[in-house]
Amino acid sequence: MNSDPRNILVIDFGQLGDVILSLPALSAVRHRFPRARVTVAVGGAAAAVVEMAGVADEALAVDRVALRDGPKHLSIWQIGKLVLDVRRRKFDFVIDLHSLSETNLLGFLSGAGQRLYARRPGRSLDYLANFRTPPPTEDRSKHAIDRYLDVVAPLGVGEVSRVPRLAVREEDGRAIDELLRKAKAGGKVRGRRQTAAEGQAPLVGIFPGAGHPSRRWPIERFAELAWMLERNDSVRAVLFAGPEERRLVREARPKFPPSTIILDKLTVPQLAAAATRVSVFVSNDTGPMHIAAAVGTPVVILMQHHPMFNCYIPPGERHRIVAARTIEEIGVDVAYAAARAAFTTERASSLFSA
Repeated sequence: MNSDPRNILVIDFGQLGDVILSLPALSAVRHRFPRARVTVAVGGAAAAVVEMAGVADEALAVDRVALRDGPKHLSIWQIGKLVLDVRRRKFDFVIDLHSLSETNLLGFLSGAGQRLYARRPGRSLDYLANFRTPPPTEDRSKHAIDRYLDVVAPLGVGEVSRVPRLAVREEDGRAIDELLRKAKAGGKVRGRRQTAAEGQAPLVGIFPGAGHPSRRWPIERFAELAWMLERNDSVRAVLFAGPEERRLVREARPKFPPSTIILDKLTVPQLAAAATRVSVFVSNDTGPMHIAAAVGTPVVILMQHHPMFNCYIPPGERHRIVAARTIEEIGVDVAYAAARAAFTTERASSLFSA
């Protein structure tokens, strides 16, 4: 590099799952410049992910949805306020991992002397970047993790782990343990989850939400899955819901087993803590699924086949993918077989460790 940057801004405006998949790249930046102050500009919901991962000194939370969908005059005012805030911080180096025209412009207006942008044909304003060694042009056939790592490769980051990792905070773990205690579930034995053999039904997490209806497996089938797991495997379901899913879950609650535990008012760090308390996390292709995988819980992903669906699944051999031409074509029996296989493997591993 031309100099040793001391104040770095990384623009990471992807959705929650995208930000989790970018953690290896953010970690690479953090380790490459240990003496620099690193700030990550990120969508509001993902700010907690950056903080939990320990990859930055500060997460600058930006309400991307309000900027995009709010009243035009208000959005312009908010954009101007963001630019002024960024300029006030006097960054000397900007890295744009997603490289949209608007984020490229934000990096340019920041006043930073060096700018390294992802190269995305048709989306990036490459002429606003000035890093002497540009990254390779985006290869959409690569996994998203590797595309992010390609962006920071010119920094000489070397070999880094491709596995996103999130650390659960003790206070969040205690809060979840209290919720599970009240539901008479999820007790611990010597600091680990109890098994069915020790008097507690093991837990399987279920997340029925997704950003688009085409990515949502019908919630009635999630309910059928919960019944099958309870009847056949003595498993208790934990039904997770964010703000967008609360009404859906409330209306479908009578279809789930009475023993189902509902967690619908969790923060992102609490969701991560709760994911560590379940043996398996069954979910549509969405951000909470990536959170569960990042805290080390096996996930079963129900998803629609598309040309690049393998580019966004979490790395690791413990996860299982159930895919079909449309998500409605996935049968409950197929989902149950995958969930049971993942659960059985995890239970055997836990018993062996015990």
